[in-house]
Amino acid sequence: MSDFSTLEVIRDPRGFATLWLSREDKNNAFNAQMIRELIVAIDQLAEDASLRFVLLRGRGRHFSAGADLAWMQQSAQLDFNTNLDDAHELGELMYALHRLKAPTLAVVQGAAFGGALGLISCCDMAIGAEDAQLCLSEVRIGLAPAVISPFVVKAIGERAARRYALTAERFSGVRARELGLLAEVYPASELDAQVEAWVTNLLQNSPQALRATKDLLREVDDGELSPALRRYCENTIARIRVSAEGQEGLRAFLEKRRPAWQTDDKKEPRP
Repeated sequence: MSDFSTLEVIRDPRGFATLWLSREDKNNAFNAQMIRELIVAIDQLAEDASLRFVLLRGRGRHFSAGADLAWMQQSAQLDFNTNLDDAHELGELMYALHRLKAPTLAVVQGAAFGGALGLISCCDMAIGAEDAQLCLSEVRIGLAPAVISPFVVKAIGERAARRYALTAERFSGVRARELGLLAEVYPASELDAQVEAWVTNLLQNSPQALRATKDLLREVDDGELSPALRRYCENTIARIRVSAEGQEGLRAFLEKRRPAWQTDDKKEPRP
């Protein structure tokens, strides 16, 4: 794993990784360097087939204040093509996080503004503090939430996205749960303990089945009800049933014991 100056990647011996946004003095606001480092870190995590899942967190009091305004001010002085390159980098980050094969869980505390909502929306699941403050703040500074909009709309729906993108209202963690952006919210003092509870729950599940299910849900969500989609779904369950982990899971259930998951997917049958 590369050395980063704006991030930390912490691997847990239980088989998952935590990707920490680590510009605490800037409220984890992201600039060009952080965006590039996030892309590199996610690409490296994507190469690890043994990784069970990834947590996305922010160091300190805030998840992320969104884009670093000093960086944005510098970008405003540059020409269209340079700004297009910056937008392409941000888009690459969002799509890399969205397409990561390992399941992802964002943990939100404090502020999550602007592009930070894009990161949260790209994760499979998100939890947070009840008093977290979220905002699609771009229009307040004359911008638009352009690159993150496909992910935000998918996460909270078009009507809610219109409201919060056009008004730039702040909303709480509780409201984010009502919108479906956060799965659960907790008192801030309990958040770390609840993260561990989620980790414990995820660790009970088959690593290969988690990845296969994530792929399956993406295909179902992206595709129409076609014969090809039906064949894909049928092939997926057949492949999982005959896999080493599928066999172990069924045996463990019948024998009333905890399954011994293995994370080497090289033995996984392919269609």
